[in-house]
Amino acid sequence: MDEVTFRSDTVLSDVHLYTPNQRHLMVRLNSMGQPVFLSQFKLLWTQDSQTDSGPMGGDHRDVPIEETPAGTGSTGSPPRSGQSAAGFPLQASVHATGQEGPGAQLDEDGDLDVVRRPRAASDPDPVRPPRDKVHPMILAQEEEDVLGDEAQESSTHNVIKIEHTMATPLEDVGKQVWRGALFLADYILFQRDLFQGRTVLELGAGTGFTSIIAATAAQTVYCTDVGADLLATCQRNVALNSHLTASGGKGVKVRELDWLKDDLCTDPEVPFSWSEEDISDLYDHTTILLAAEVVYDDDLTDALFKTLFRLTHKLKNACTAILSVEKRLNFTLSHLDVTCEAYDHFRACLRQLEQLRDGQLHFTVEPVEAAFPQRLEYERIRQLELWKIFVEPGT
Repeated sequence: MDEVTFRSDTVLSDVHLYTPNQRHLMVRLNSMGQPVFLSQFKLLWTQDSQTDSGPMGGDHRDVPIEETPAGTGSTGSPPRSGQSAAGFPLQASVHATGQEGPGAQLDEDGDLDVVRRPRAASDPDPVRPPRDKVHPMILAQEEEDVLGDEAQESSTHNVIKIEHTMATPLEDVGKQVWRGALFLADYILFQRDLFQGRTVLELGAGTGFTSIIAATAAQTVYCTDVGADLLATCQRNVALNSHLTASGGKGVKVRELDWLKDDLCTDPEVPFSWSEEDISDLYDHTTILLAAEVVYDDDLTDALFKTLFRLTHKLKNACTAILSVEKRLNFTLSHLDVTCEAYDHFRACLRQLEQLRDGQLHFTVEPVEAAFPQRLEYERIRQLELWKIFVEPGT
């Protein structure tokens, strides 16, 4: 298993793609036969005020430099003078007048002579170090130290341990950690007072990363998704990070919540079903709803907003929903242009929700400025957005 194999339907999160090799620790196979990895995410919340270094966040002294693929809208610095965006020197061309000037190289027949970036292995003097390939470390199950020397040097309260898969089919993307979850987690860490002592519901929680962060301040967090294997992974991650739970809090409760069904599953024979006590607590006390990186399919986006509408009508208190999305740019044949169809549909749903007037609830939608500090190690790109939906009794 020297390299990750990609197929046409394979999806890999940027978080895993750019994670240093020593943090890819394969620990087991899940019930579907997929490799499960254990990754660590360092929290910067206990460092001094130097970590609050501006809207794009964080003390980046410990953050590894990450290479962003071309065309992804990187916010990195422009190329230095005399170099192309690809990182190799630009060469001057000779005009017909014999004068040199910037431009494309032409061969002796007048055709474009493309200067290709050399492969790292054949480049004797690369401009920048090549990105490491992913070479997962396979561990024996009985091996106790799965986090290595780096984790031993850090306090356990500064590290979040997450089990996840990599390079999954689209239907299993919830088993990976996505940038939007880290972005929302940053906001939670910044607004801890907002979550203090609250009851929180996360929709489409995936690996449970955001729920675990919310539980550092909240009284109770309901971490919900669908699929027994995914929910079992959530449960394992909650157990791995139980030491981070707020003092006196009830921690994270992993439960099944299917957006395509109107009712919660209460069958005691079904794993991760709801008890009557859970449902009563959910409807009586929930004031914050979360969702991170769940906008990639229009049908699921519609189901998300229907679920939000249905749940908020059952809650006894006014509440706030906080949604994290990444605006992904894709070239489509139908438009023959770069578009953000999933994001555009999401924005249309926000507008439609805000215009609803049913006499019971009033929805107000506001964007959140990304001016809060970065407390986790990841590439915070400008395509990441947070949206708040304030839900109050209608007039």
